[in-house]
Amino acid sequence: MIWAVLPVKELEGAKQRLSPALTPAQRVALMQVMIGEVLAALTAARGLAGVALVTLDPWATDLARRSGARVLNDGARDGHTGSVTAAARRLAAEGASGIITLPGDIPAVTAAEIEAVLAAHSAAPAFTIAPAHDEQGSNAVLLSPPLAVPLRFGEDSYFPHLAAARAAGIAPRIVPLPGIGMDIDHPADLAAFARLPEAAGTRTLAFLREGGLIPS
Repeated sequence: MIWAVLPVKELEGAKQRLSPALTPAQRVALMQVMIGEVLAALTAARGLAGVALVTLDPWATDLARRSGARVLNDGARDGHTGSVTAAARRLAAEGASGIITLPGDIPAVTAAEIEAVLAAHSAAPAFTIAPAHDEQGSNAVLLSPPLAVPLRFGEDSYFPHLAAARAAGIAPRIVPLPGIGMDIDHPADLAAFARLPEAAGTRTLAFLREGGLIPS
């Protein structure tokens, strides 16, 4: 009974930090491609009870429903942390034993990587994390029960999350994974993503190349 939680804020004005390299329309289109890839990996992963998108965005809502995912609105405008925390409360009240949450900007993630995080997780209470490649962000967090550790996402959340787990009496398990670890936030991340072997064959890489946003 572990549920996946994917927070998706309204896409208008998405990815402001990519504005030096991408137009507003390109940023929205990139987010749509990336979210699609993350959702596809989640729905293909074995061992999940279900997938929930926390969103009020019409496009993301339609994608979720077409993919068989659930849509939650609680906390959808409360930022990444608020969205995930609201979903955790809701799912815990419904009997979920745990949640795994990922952001929508890690398009090289695979179902196999998600299954690797699930496999590394221990019996509750437990906390498992896959960090961003720079060990700043927390790109996959699995916790059971769903509210076992207070969450606080942001650019510098990885080590604070480790400390929060230990403060809750839980030894965190760390699972570095290349696809999950590669988030796209800054212009330099576009080239780094293109060099990642796990990016080969992704729709995101094709989108970036076809749009002339990275060299072919």
